[in-house]
Amino acid sequence: MTIKWIKVKNVKGLRYYEHTTRIHKKRKDRNFVLTYKLDGRTKTEALGWESDGWTVEKALAIMGELKQNQKTGEGPRTLAEKREQAKKKKDAEKIKTKEEESKTITFSQLFEMYIPAQKTKKESKTCKEEITIYENWYKGKLGDKPIDQITVDDIQSIINNFLAVGKAPASSKRLMAVSRQMLNFAKSKGLYAKDNVASKVIIPKYDNKRTRFLTIEELKKLLAVLKTRDKQTHDMALLSMYSGARRGEIFSLKWENVNFETKFITLFDTKNNNRTRHIPLTKETEKLFKDLKNHDSRGLIFKQKTGKKFTAIPIIFNKVIDELEFNKGITDIRQKVVFHTLRHSYASWLMMNGANLFVVKELMGHSTTAMTERYSHLSPEHLKKTASLLDGV
Repeated sequence: MTIKWIKVKNVKGLRYYEHTTRIHKKRKDRNFVLTYKLDGRTKTEALGWESDGWTVEKALAIMGELKQNQKTGEGPRTLAEKREQAKKKKDAEKIKTKEEESKTITFSQLFEMYIPAQKTKKESKTCKEEITIYENWYKGKLGDKPIDQITVDDIQSIINNFLAVGKAPASSKRLMAVSRQMLNFAKSKGLYAKDNVASKVIIPKYDNKRTRFLTIEELKKLLAVLKTRDKQTHDMALLSMYSGARRGEIFSLKWENVNFETKFITLFDTKNNNRTRHIPLTKETEKLFKDLKNHDSRGLIFKQKTGKKFTAIPIIFNKVIDELEFNKGITDIRQKVVFHTLRHSYASWLMMNGANLFVVKELMGHSTTAMTERYSHLSPEHLKKTASLLDGV
């Protein structure tokens, strides 16, 4: 459609065209456009519709301002520059307003904004944990304090109190993470302009390596009970025990990953550097896969009743662990039996049966031998060398 331009009488450089259907003030709506010379070139800029507030008088005022600025060399010389300056001013005012808000918004008010946003991104269990942490540790100390006034010492004091009552250093890391994420959230909303003070909190170093592994007798008990309670959980546990596969690797396992001819399980994009790992099939895992393939040979090997991929080990696993009292009287989380204990048991049994440290490293998919060396004390050769220290004493 060709636009019909209409010049405004007695106003050089101002014209408009009419909307085909829209009516404003009992006539067709007008869209004003400005044309002028700048640095020897003709420049055209759209002002806007009359229905949006543009009038001949307003256009004349803008034209006069721009011409004056072009003569003096001060201020915006084009409408685009004027709009950009106005935007920057508005943005600066917004930032200033947000900074002022950050001086008054309290930690408690921030949490009320933060937690609903997290519920759309995190699992329900995680959100409940964060609410408990806030209620038990932050609300009483920092709830009424403006976030702009919160210091490193404030949060460090809470962490120190947490540790003083006997809480694990590993848990204090989670405690600190809640305050750090809250302040990062505030920053993303323009409510917090400072460096995140929670990021400067010192968490004591701790050794979180699990050392517990199952005995043959314990494994037999576990598998026997699981088999009667939930066959699929039993099968995932058996696979982890005889392959060292992580739970995420088991959840992602498809039939294309299992080769009965080469007798290898191939795991793609594994945890460390997205490496591909090859695990030999044992008699137990080969039999397991052949039995499973007779029932379903497509897609994921292990899947929920809905056909979807697992995101967590079924609850029955921990229930059986409790029933067997594997964790009775144990308070150190590193010594408790969890699904990951099966992977540790795999490596431990290999070392106790004389496997080479570097071979175990590859089978486990560790990025360095340092991660595998936690099992080295179980090696028969290592034990012999240690015992020989008493020779001649």
